[in-house]
Amino acid sequence: MFAAVLDTNVLWPGLQRDFLLSLAAAGLFRPLWSEHILDELRMTQVRKLVGQGVNTEVAQARAGMLEARMREEFPDAIVTGYEPLIGSFKLPDPEDEHVVAAAVLGGAGLIATGNTKHFPAEDLPWTLEIATPTEFASMTVEIDPNSAWRALQAMATRSGRHGPKVTALEIVNELIQRYDMQEMADFLPIPATTSQESV
Repeated sequence: MFAAVLDTNVLWPGLQRDFLLSLAAAGLFRPLWSEHILDELRMTQVRKLVGQGVNTEVAQARAGMLEARMREEFPDAIVTGYEPLIGSFKLPDPEDEHVVAAAVLGGAGLIATGNTKHFPAEDLPWTLEIATPTEFASMTVEIDPNSAWRALQAMATRSGRHGPKVTALEIVNELIQRYDMQEMADFLPIPATTSQESV
């Protein structure tokens, strides 16, 4: 199973995060992140929720619960001891150094990030690949499309707890519309009995 660091901007969008972590829970890859990434995620979640009109204290509590669930579900995802490597890669934005440091120390082969220009190939170890979340979703689903479809069905089963009940196909269509994941969807073994009008 290959390991990938998920940058904060990949984890910030809720549906995208749920999908990618569902693929990880299905054993398609091993997710990695740093304390820096979790701190950034918690702060950005609070800002997003407050921007949506949620009370600050409630937003902080909900962001904290998200972080706690991620720690609980993926206890081996945290990379520690990477700090001495920060500053070693001379990235365009020094604030991104911790991402590469965590990837190197965690043994990741890939960093999924929405800011690919911040990670030029010439500044990275040759063993480390950079992919957008859309590219990463496609390559991960391609590994085992059947497991990926089952992960989507599990997402559909979980839906309805904090919002409307949706089907796996509706989730796929939403992933396409929000995150341009048509290529990923094309790998899925959607049953012939399932309506494919929007896929």
